[in-house]
Amino acid sequence: MYRAQIKSKAKEKIRTFKVGLLGNPNCGKSSVFNYLTGLRQKTGNFPGVTVDKKTGSFQLGSDTQIILTDFPGTYSLYPTSQDERIVAQTFTNPNDPNYSDAIIYIADVTQLEKHLLLFSQLLDLGIPLVLALNMADLAAKRGIRVKREQLEKKLGVPVICISGRTGHHIEKLKERLKSVLDKYFPTINLEKNSTNGKAKNFYTPSEQEEKIIAKVKKILPLQSDYQALLIAHHYHWLSWLNRQQKRQIAAILEQNPFDDLRAQVDETMARYNRLSPLVRKYLAKAGQGKNFTAILDNALTHPWLGPVIFFLIMLFVFQAIFSWAAYPMDWIDSAFAQLNEWLSNSLPANALTDLLIDGIVAGLGGIVIFVPQIAILFFLIGLLEEVGYLARVVYLFDGLMQRFGLGGRSIVALISGGACAIPAIMSTRTISNWKERLITILVTPFISCSARIPVYTALIAFAVPSKKIWWIFDQQGLAFMGLYLIGILAAFGSALVLKHLLKSSENTMLILELPEYRLPVLRNILYHVNAKVKAFVFQAGKIILMISVLLWAMASYGPTGAIEQARREALTLAAQQQLDQQSTDNLIAAKEIEASYAGLLGKSMEPLIKPLGYDWKIGIALVTSFAAREVFVSTMSTIYSIGSDAEPMRLKERMEKDVHPETGQPVYTTATAISLLLFYVLAMQCMSTLVVVRRETGSWKWPALQFVFMTGLAYLVSFGAYQLLS
Repeated sequence: MYRAQIKSKAKEKIRTFKVGLLGNPNCGKSSVFNYLTGLRQKTGNFPGVTVDKKTGSFQLGSDTQIILTDFPGTYSLYPTSQDERIVAQTFTNPNDPNYSDAIIYIADVTQLEKHLLLFSQLLDLGIPLVLALNMADLAAKRGIRVKREQLEKKLGVPVICISGRTGHHIEKLKERLKSVLDKYFPTINLEKNSTNGKAKNFYTPSEQEEKIIAKVKKILPLQSDYQALLIAHHYHWLSWLNRQQKRQIAAILEQNPFDDLRAQVDETMARYNRLSPLVRKYLAKAGQGKNFTAILDNALTHPWLGPVIFFLIMLFVFQAIFSWAAYPMDWIDSAFAQLNEWLSNSLPANALTDLLIDGIVAGLGGIVIFVPQIAILFFLIGLLEEVGYLARVVYLFDGLMQRFGLGGRSIVALISGGACAIPAIMSTRTISNWKERLITILVTPFISCSARIPVYTALIAFAVPSKKIWWIFDQQGLAFMGLYLIGILAAFGSALVLKHLLKSSENTMLILELPEYRLPVLRNILYHVNAKVKAFVFQAGKIILMISVLLWAMASYGPTGAIEQARREALTLAAQQQLDQQSTDNLIAAKEIEASYAGLLGKSMEPLIKPLGYDWKIGIALVTSFAAREVFVSTMSTIYSIGSDAEPMRLKERMEKDVHPETGQPVYTTATAISLLLFYVLAMQCMSTLVVVRRETGSWKWPALQFVFMTGLAYLVSFGAYQLLS
């Protein structure tokens, strides 16, 4: 029944246990998880679903290894979202691979009564459990004192006061977990000691529920009566039950009918009737006036002042992304330029060297350079979430979002879309209303994600001069924010249209717990930034490497004899125009690329994209960036690396010097840059996002509609901008 194992290591018996970390949203689980596991953690998905799963490991003494799983924040084992369903799915099935040998339950001691509902449900499952009362430092400042020993005796489980922010008593938490495991698994064969007493059940089933429980347990081998009761409530969506088992449970409920919703309400009230007196008895609160959170919320959640503050915070975020990252980006750019020069001078001139320099290094350099900006974005968003501000943003904008067919929780997805649309779309599982969730999914890609940052940075330099306004604001930084605002306006405008097109009779209201404001834990934010940047570099890097190599091959080779013929034509034209050697080499390089497979692909697209101000080279980048938007810069880097210049030259400088061979006019003008910027703001240029939309909506209809609408809108807006400005 339990999946604890023994491993032999240097003649020493090592016991390995699976431990679950559970608690309500905003209880501080992530901080505790980071303290317990450090860098020994990894991120994946729960089996069969797209819900994030964080696991880590740590040692307890010399003989015990813990595999810790951080489950999604959950209010109850009666879930209202897909994230919450994971917990019910796991703990109703003793054979689930994520089923825990023991549980560490994290509860915010300042909100203890609310946070003990799920605790009492888990306790009734009969799994060994440790109750960790988090934010003890904040409780002490607010005059909250816990009668820990009495509470521990009453609940029948170890209770420890900790602080995930400072690490207070984390080692004691480990000790208590070790004692629980030793108590429940005292023998070397790791069988549970059934003679050890367990906590009393918090909920006594009704007579009707007792009959249902008895019959369900005849069908399924379960550890507790409460598991059987939960299965009776959730059997229709529990994926681990087979059809025969579901039919049998349905038959049991037909013979013993009960009001499912009424039963849930009765159970919840019965639990609170037992929990509330315990909290009042064993939690002493000193009388205080308004606390810091209440005072700060008077301004931050004010109906008029709150949005102004939010706008200023976002302005600061975008200024920081553009300005702070300038120095490390210059260092990275210089490093890649020096690497290219060194490789050119050190390696023999052959196709393999060209592949390394012009394909691999040029492509990777085009993405690594933007790591500072992406790291700053994730750091600042993580900071706002850690202090508790993002929850206020949800509350503040709920009324506004409702007007556009969205909800307060939609803004979490929209803000997350500033990092990446994929996790942002996945986060919509917390939205219970189908219409609000679908609209949020469809409009989230309009929010400029971190993958667009490389494109924006490269093209803003063409369109906007680097000058200061009022000695504070950088014009390019303001343009950068302006692009985000255009995406936001497009998202809300599209949502308004969808609100009237999609029909739904569901009504929702926002139920949200606003956490206390607290000092951010820098360690947690850095863990988050590290994980996200690594994912960005390595996941995008795989795509970029493949595309860069493919582009190099397509740009270096063409149909039989085509490149050689292009070379001869270039030499003839150069002789007629009496060009010098440098101009001749540039003309040869341009003609050879134009005759290559990459040039043929771009040329086939040119009639379609020429009204937008784009040439065939941009056409190639538009196609390749459908795999990932950030590939645009690496594509251009690869194309412009296959030229005649011996000295390394930055991409911006190469693009600025690019002219039409026949007309001598610049390829990249302000009108072209603005048109291209608008196209990337509005177009659906991400294959991975479309796949996730398909997975979340269960149909290709919605991603197809999304692609056609967004790309069509981008084409029309870019066409209008180029024709007007040129």
